[in-house]
Amino acid sequence: MLLKSSQHKQVRALATRRELMDAARTVFARDGFESARIEAIAAQAGKTRGAFYDNFSDKEDVFFAMFEEDVVRDQEKINAALSAASSQEEKIATLARHLSEYLEDRQRILLTLEFKLYVIRHPSQRRRLNELYSEMCLRCSMTKISNLLPELNDPDMKKRRKITAEVGAALDGLALNTLFNPESIPEGRRRHLLSMAAEEALRATGGMR
Repeated sequence: MLLKSSQHKQVRALATRRELMDAARTVFARDGFESARIEAIAAQAGKTRGAFYDNFSDKEDVFFAMFEEDVVRDQEKINAALSAASSQEEKIATLARHLSEYLEDRQRILLTLEFKLYVIRHPSQRRRLNELYSEMCLRCSMTKISNLLPELNDPDMKKRRKITAEVGAALDGLALNTLFNPESIPEGRRRHLLSMAAEEALRATGGMR
């Protein structure tokens, strides 16, 4: 009986965390990361402020939890596609297609851009948040993708961070312009530009000549 009760509590706790994360996505995209209030997130989820703090320490904490969840889900999708690709060119095209599909997810784009604007507006926190964001990008994204594109698996950590930042910068620029004017850069052109970014990353590590 005690075991069933414990399992029930665990299921409820996971459900509450899920509802709060879903609510945070909605509130961040609607109000902006900086203007979003924890009370609004809790209310959107039908929970109390205390329930929020039982699961997350602050808005940054819930953002990184969402970011990590999204990347893990992306990995499951792209790893299978990359594994099926038979050549480096096919792998690059697969990666570009995946990134182009990401650009069609308006809510995710808004969340990422809003968070980066928040960091820009708070210089005192910029270094810490940049390091956290960069570290999570490397840990979540590059590690598994580099197993399938070993050319990206440079032992020099500073170089890997630089490559990740450069590809991310290209993605952010396309994301911002896609939101501003969806017709400005057609999907085919987006994929071409993203393929160029991936190829440049490989050249930076000596993977392409």
